[in-house]
Amino acid sequence: MDLLQVKGNQIVNSQGAPIYLRGVCVGGWMNMEEFINGYPGSEHGTRQMMAEVLGEEKAQFFFERMLDYFFAEGDAAYLKSLGTTVVRLPLNYRHFESDAQPFQYNEKGFARLNQALEWCEKYGLYVILDMHAVQGWQNTDWHCDNSTRHTLFWQHPHFQDRFVALWEEFAQRYRGRSVIAGYNVMNEPVTNAPYGRFGSRYQPNWDVINRVYRRVVEAIRAIDPHHIVFLEGDYFSSQFDDLDAPFAPNLVYSSHNYNPGGFGPGPYPGVINGEYWDRSKQEKIFFSHSGTRFALKYNVPLWVGEFGAAYNGPAQEIPDRLRALDDQLSVYNENGIHWTMWTYKDIYVMGWVQTDPSSSYVRLISPVLEAKKALATDFWMGWIPPTPIKQKVYELAHMIEAALEDEQIDPGANRTYLSQAALSGYTAGLMQGTFARLFQGSADLDPIVRSFALEQCVPHQALVDIIVKHLSD
Repeated sequence: MDLLQVKGNQIVNSQGAPIYLRGVCVGGWMNMEEFINGYPGSEHGTRQMMAEVLGEEKAQFFFERMLDYFFAEGDAAYLKSLGTTVVRLPLNYRHFESDAQPFQYNEKGFARLNQALEWCEKYGLYVILDMHAVQGWQNTDWHCDNSTRHTLFWQHPHFQDRFVALWEEFAQRYRGRSVIAGYNVMNEPVTNAPYGRFGSRYQPNWDVINRVYRRVVEAIRAIDPHHIVFLEGDYFSSQFDDLDAPFAPNLVYSSHNYNPGGFGPGPYPGVINGEYWDRSKQEKIFFSHSGTRFALKYNVPLWVGEFGAAYNGPAQEIPDRLRALDDQLSVYNENGIHWTMWTYKDIYVMGWVQTDPSSSYVRLISPVLEAKKALATDFWMGWIPPTPIKQKVYELAHMIEAALEDEQIDPGANRTYLSQAALSGYTAGLMQGTFARLFQGSADLDPIVRSFALEQCVPHQALVDIIVKHLSD
């Protein structure tokens, strides 16, 4: 495999020919997420509770087997058979370094990643290493293993030092490794997280993100001068306006482009949230995105690192979500955009491949899945109509606004982040014991967790058919 490079606004191979990176993110593997893997709350909280309830050894077995089955050689072969050229591997720093022993690195985590790289190399799949959860939390949400909404990374030099040192370790180990397309140094940064300035009033801290990006790129380049480095915009990779202009060779910029067409509720083409959505709207939204404008301004490659559609809304609207995704992909391919869709495998929400509803794992955790739905603890499910408990949280938000009479409070953000703190944080934390106790009576956890093995999962065939069409464009 060629060590990929940047030439103008293209990614090229060793002969200078353009290469298009098109594929999928393997969320839920070395960075687990509640809606993908089925547990409530944060990964680190669930791991701790499983150890308390089941004992350290049994809990460790559970999570190791989850990793074994979730992404194996067969998954790499399957993705290659579809025409995929790249996989983005989201990583949690906790696999490589513990908070109790900072700056000391875990060979077990690197061994697992190395095995995945060998599989991908065998089948000709490029890999983007994505640090999805960094020390001290770079954003407020569950997907960086955050249960607090605090973003300590941006305030504390200690966390920034560890982040840079870990990337130096990656650069040392993987310099010259051509299966790696590049280093996605940080997923979805949010530099300025106070509640009241979220939503329409959010203002990035451009000074800190530019300083951190320059520092980590310089540190990587001192060890590995050749691999591409992928940089994302602020506010969940949606804002690029005052990001520093490209300041080093081999930089690619990554936006995340989720939009209402893929989530609804409502028809597609048709009116969703008061706006008419069709292909022309998809194209307009893409070109108005801050990341697209940045890439065009500086003539650098653009990689849409995350986007997708959800299929767990009203059953009759699944064809609408598929049509929206079809149009979104056609816009990307027509404009020569690199892309990785979210996500490869999950419990029938967004996955290309989904756990079988009759599998032992899904049947066992079904009480928690139902409770999560009723209690609205999965923060990502914003497209699902509010449940009664979520409506009560919204009422509390309104009472707070009425008492404070402060025009600087964004009502939409207030509702969203109060429900996140109360339901996705506190309530989901309460449920972790409930989840762990479901496994107490299981003498052998292996056949349960094997439900995530590819041979026991079910492809979302209508989705896969659309993806294959665009992978072959």
